[in-house]
Amino acid sequence: MEWFTGLNPIGQAFVATCFTWFLTALGASMVFFFKNINRRVFDSMLGFAAGVMIAASFWSLLAPAIEMAELQGQPGWLPAVIGFLLGGVFLWSVDHILPHLHLGLPIADAEGIHTHWRRSVLLVLAITLHNIPEGLAVGVAFGALGADLPSASLAGAIALALGIGLQNFPEGAAVSVPLRREGLSRLKSFWLGQASGVVEPIAGVMGAAAVLYIRPILPYALAFAAGAMIYVVIEELIPEAQQSKDTHSATMGAMLGFAVMMMLDVALG
Repeated sequence: MEWFTGLNPIGQAFVATCFTWFLTALGASMVFFFKNINRRVFDSMLGFAAGVMIAASFWSLLAPAIEMAELQGQPGWLPAVIGFLLGGVFLWSVDHILPHLHLGLPIADAEGIHTHWRRSVLLVLAITLHNIPEGLAVGVAFGALGADLPSASLAGAIALALGIGLQNFPEGAAVSVPLRREGLSRLKSFWLGQASGVVEPIAGVMGAAAVLYIRPILPYALAFAAGAMIYVVIEELIPEAQQSKDTHSATMGAMLGFAVMMMLDVALG
């Protein structure tokens, strides 16, 4: 562990988001053992991911953003509100530009700029869209350590990375197994599934570097990541998880995900 604590915040963010990417790949490897996912299990996994992201948005991002703003002499709510809304607007913009297709929908319902890309690529891009705010959130949390603020702790940043990593495992399986069902080979399904997590180390390093070199934006950056994650939850994860008639599995998955992330953040942070 000493080698990790000896790294600067950007290096720590890179290692942490490589870990979350690894868990995406680990989840994607389930395609070597299963060709189908039970619908209840699938809905529970999506719900779990949503619960983790909701809890992380408050415990790991918004609450520290408010505290940091107050320490800087600003109204606590101001950076939180502005950053949160900007995060949502950013994801809304990317959602309308990046071609992608949500799981279970026909290719005619693909969103973003119209392309002739294959269905498999569009499915992977939909999950990649989820991973942008996740990587950004982890990066900003580690970048906050360089600001030497009381509310920023290594344990809290690690807790966030653990929580994001836990929900990345089912996300990896949720993209690779459907790709296999669409006729792709197991190896290609795995490769595309893990590729959806590549963006996390990139977003993580960018987030950490931004707050390190422009410290006054830190509360806004934390709230920005929270807004982006909540956008993904409301726009994509919850609707996808609630598509089947049995909505209880998704709901209980979300409750469990929230509880796990809250426990990690409070216990470790």
